[in-house]
Amino acid sequence: MNYYIGIDIGTTSTKVVFYNQSAKIISTATRLYPLYHDLPDEAEEDPDQIFESVINCLAEVIKKAQVNVKDIKAVSFSVQQHSLMAVDKNGKPLTRLFTWADNRSEKFVGNFQKTAAAKELFQRTGVPTHPMAPIFKLMWLKESDPDLYNRTSYWIGIKEYIFYKLFGKWVEDYSVASSTGLLNEKALDWDEAALKMTGISRKQLPKLMSSTDKIIGIREEYALKTGLSRKTAFVLGASDGSMANVGVGAIDEGTLAITIGTSAAIRSIVNEPLFDSKARVYCYPLLPKEKWIIGGPINNGGIVFRWVRDQLFDNITEKGLKNQDPYDYLTNLASKVPAGSHGLIFLPYLEGERAPIWDANARGTFFGLNESHTRADMVRAVLEGIVYNIYAVMITMREVTGNTKNIMATGGFARSELWCQMMADIFETKVSVPASFESGCLGAMVMAQIGVGEAQDLSIVKKFIGSVKTFNPNPNNFRRYRELMEIFISITRNLSKDFTRISDFQREFQN
Repeated sequence: MNYYIGIDIGTTSTKVVFYNQSAKIISTATRLYPLYHDLPDEAEEDPDQIFESVINCLAEVIKKAQVNVKDIKAVSFSVQQHSLMAVDKNGKPLTRLFTWADNRSEKFVGNFQKTAAAKELFQRTGVPTHPMAPIFKLMWLKESDPDLYNRTSYWIGIKEYIFYKLFGKWVEDYSVASSTGLLNEKALDWDEAALKMTGISRKQLPKLMSSTDKIIGIREEYALKTGLSRKTAFVLGASDGSMANVGVGAIDEGTLAITIGTSAAIRSIVNEPLFDSKARVYCYPLLPKEKWIIGGPINNGGIVFRWVRDQLFDNITEKGLKNQDPYDYLTNLASKVPAGSHGLIFLPYLEGERAPIWDANARGTFFGLNESHTRADMVRAVLEGIVYNIYAVMITMREVTGNTKNIMATGGFARSELWCQMMADIFETKVSVPASFESGCLGAMVMAQIGVGEAQDLSIVKKFIGSVKTFNPNPNNFRRYRELMEIFISITRNLSKDFTRISDFQREFQN
């Protein structure tokens, strides 16, 4: 039997899953690593910590699996988007890894957004103007740290660093490259105008390859550490968003994949590049000339629920609930509150926001709060606010694609029946949750099979996702949610200028 390994490199952890050729999970491993916030708006990681996590997880799953390593046909990747780091001519890091959550280029982006060049750049690259994108981090670094800029031989992301360590080659797939804001998505090549804006050259960027291309010949040092054969193929794979779509089975036009983990995202696969004229949702290639992804990344997912747990219910264990999961306690509390949270709305922008408003200065807000509201109302309002924001992105996607039929849900939230039912009611459509939760790793496994010729196309994933649980919308809640969605969107628009004012105040008086 043949075996495959899927690696999902996230913002705070790496997960590795060892599969047989029918996508049955044989073994798994996970490693956590910190996100550094040493300065205001900073969000960095140590690339060598992530690399060691990958190596250690590979070694663990292979040891647990106890199979002949010659039967491991391929390894493939699902990887976080928008990462950036500087390295010297020998591949040694000159910086830590800037993640999508790093907002230090916010002032530069705010000025650039007002120019005609911003719209023109989006129409070529498909990446909205936001501090998440490496192109804007490059422009900011060019001004703020010219010495670093001049010493840098290569500008890369985390997967490119890992492949260089393993193989000594600088390579990057089109899916990840498109998230940089430097790729001309129609030409499928580095964009000359974007390079001119940043002042970097093609020689400082990796070679572009397809997500199903493979490299063989892992360095002996890492073959020994992991237990892999040097003949095992490493298939490039794609961005985490792309792989989540594939892994959840949302591979047909009109089917939405919604993921809520620490952050969140809503995406759909289309058969040609579609660019939003208002630059509210991104577009990037999955399989060049075949499949494209359109959608929106959202900063505020499960991290907001964690804030509720830590800040509003920090005394849970003091109430004798030590044997109950705090999230189960909170969702049970919210389930007792009717749809609409008694007229309480929460804007979930604790981490600023990407889609659909693309405002790094956005801040969280309870609206409609009165003396009758309880903490239970607040919990439900927070959960509803996260889904309202995802729905707002869907409205934009519908304008661009003209077609949204079904929802496939994945991520930690998909384990909560309350959240899934809430989503079905707000979207007024059924929500399907596949039994397989590790959608990123499963998507990578599919790319691995395609890369070595065992599968012909993405449709094979439908054999792998297992049983599906469906949540049907409750019409009794439609009217409430329609009215509250209108208010949610109106509040967000009206607070735009004040978001900037309050965030500037917070930066000035942070101590």
